[in-house]
Amino acid sequence: MTIPNWQIKNPINTIIFDCDGTLSTIEGIDELAKKSGAADIVQRLTADAMGKLGINAGLYEQRLDLVQPTQEDLMDLGREYFAKRVDAAASVIQLLIHLGKSVYILSAGLLPAVVDFGRRLHVPEKNIFAVDIQFDSEGRYRSFDRSSPLVKSNGKREIVAQIKEKHPDILYVGDGLNDYAVYDLVQRFVGFGGAYYRENIAKLCAYYIKCPSLAPLIPLALTEDEKIGLTTQELALYHEGVDAIQAGQVIVQ
Repeated sequence: MTIPNWQIKNPINTIIFDCDGTLSTIEGIDELAKKSGAADIVQRLTADAMGKLGINAGLYEQRLDLVQPTQEDLMDLGREYFAKRVDAAASVIQLLIHLGKSVYILSAGLLPAVVDFGRRLHVPEKNIFAVDIQFDSEGRYRSFDRSSPLVKSNGKREIVAQIKEKHPDILYVGDGLNDYAVYDLVQRFVGFGGAYYRENIAKLCAYYIKCPSLAPLIPLALTEDEKIGLTTQELALYHEGVDAIQAGQVIVQ
C-alpha cells in the first residue's frame, strides 16, 4: 500500500491549537470592539498583527485601551467563541483525546474567555494558555498581564519550548504570524486559513488548510496505524479530511 506524501510517519503525542481564527471563526478582541465603538480601528490593528507585523505589547495595550472590556464581556465572549467554533473543531478534539493525545490551546486572546471556550471543548484548563486580565471591584477593565510571553511576537515559541520539554512530538495548528513563529520547534506545523485566508502565511506553510473545517487535521495528525483504533464515526471524519486534501482544499508543499 502506498502511503500518501502528506501522511505523518511517526505518531504525534501532542496537538497545540491556536484559538482565534483557528478553533473559532472570530477574533475575540474584534468582537469586543463592536461594543465599544472602536471596531474599525481595532480590526485594522488585529489584521496587521495576525498577517503582517506580529503581536507586540504596545499593540496589545492599544487595543485593550480602545475596547475597555468588562468581566461580563469576557464571559459573553467565551460563549461566542463556542457558538462560532470552526466546523468539526469539537469532533476533532474529541477524537484526539480519545486516542490519548494531549491537547493544548495557546492563544494571545484573553484568558477568561479562552478558558471558558476550552472547557466547552473539554480541553483541560491546565493545558490552556492565554493572557490574563485584571478588573476592578465593579468588573471594569483595569489592566492586563504585561509579563505574559503571549503579548510578544515570539511569545508562543517560549511556551511551545516549555511544552516540548514534556511532550517532544508536537503538531501545531494556527492561522497567524505569531503561530508560524513556532514552525521549527514542532514535528509538524499546519496553517489554518478556513476562517481568515492569509496568502503570505499559506506560502510559508508545508501544510495549509483552506476549507472552513478542521477535518483535514485528522489525517494530517495520524499515522496509518492509528486509523485502526477509530470508531465508525471517527473514521468518517478522517475520510472527510482525506477528501478535502484530495480535492485541493489543503495546500501541500
